[in-house]
Amino acid sequence: MKIAFIINDHDTEKPNYTTPGLGYTAYKRGHDVYYIGVGELAYASKGHLSVRCKTVRGPKFNTQETYFKAVQKEKFTRISSEQLDVLFLRNNPAEEIGHRDWAQNAAFIFGEIAMKNGVLVLNHPLSLAGAVNKMYFQHFPEIVRPKTIISRDHDEIKEFFKSQKQKMILKPLQGSGGTNVFMMDKKNEHNLTQTIDAIARDGFVIAQEYLKEATKGDTRLFLMNGEPLEVNGKYAIMQRVNASNDIRSNVHAGGRPEPVKMTEQIMQLAEIVRPKLVQDGMFLVGIDIVGNKLMEINVFSPGGLNISTEMYEEDFFAPVIESIEKKVNYKAMYPDYLFNSRLATL
Repeated sequence: MKIAFIINDHDTEKPNYTTPGLGYTAYKRGHDVYYIGVGELAYASKGHLSVRCKTVRGPKFNTQETYFKAVQKEKFTRISSEQLDVLFLRNNPAEEIGHRDWAQNAAFIFGEIAMKNGVLVLNHPLSLAGAVNKMYFQHFPEIVRPKTIISRDHDEIKEFFKSQKQKMILKPLQGSGGTNVFMMDKKNEHNLTQTIDAIARDGFVIAQEYLKEATKGDTRLFLMNGEPLEVNGKYAIMQRVNASNDIRSNVHAGGRPEPVKMTEQIMQLAEIVRPKLVQDGMFLVGIDIVGNKLMEINVFSPGGLNISTEMYEEDFFAPVIESIEKKVNYKAMYPDYLFNSRLATL
């Protein structure tokens, strides 16, 4: 199997991240693995995807870190969609905001070309295009979501603030990783206008119900093919504890990961979101839970699979690659019959 991963950039991808872990697992299973930065994508005159990429072959690497560092040191080679079996879109568009705006939509635009060339593309690129901002989250049942409005109107947001007894979360419609997330209450109400202005400069503002359980952080759970990712009775799940005096629990924002047990409530939340994720071809996602509500669904590049693997001493990367192998076999057995969106979560 020839599998390529699209990442934001070779220089910023850390060897211990989830995507290098997935690639290392595929490499150990004998597959050809390629890494493509968003800036290396191209469209060839013959109508197929043509990319510059990095890959290693031959030597056996004993760790994920030595493997990916070797990949990063390699010179660029070129590969086309005619040679690929799988293209896994694992870049984070939110990291490009205000830096490389042209890169935000590139992966799923080029991913659609690869899909038309017969490549299995994960997650489904057409669905990713509709999920590039947090509005995607609003399409899930209201029962799993905190009370939310999305607006640029100061009066509307301030009215929501009053209805929430002067305590709410403000954040941008586009973005992830805890960037520009603010908790507003009576103590900083005097900064409300300024905060709304700061977020609204880049687009729409999300005003969201504050959940008191958020003081304990949130729970990140991985779903694969719409189901909680599980190995030997253990789940790819972790509690992300907030850093001191910080409402954000994202690990990259200083949150601390801790083990957490699966509960019936978490399983019920996962079951509620499963039908839409399956329908949309969202193969591997991360859902973030606070109390009995979902705070976010990360469909682009959910991180933490490496942390769960170390935390529970179970290999959560292997079942992901095994599932992709099955999809490639299904595609070979049913040429021109299985749509990419269906195959993605089969």
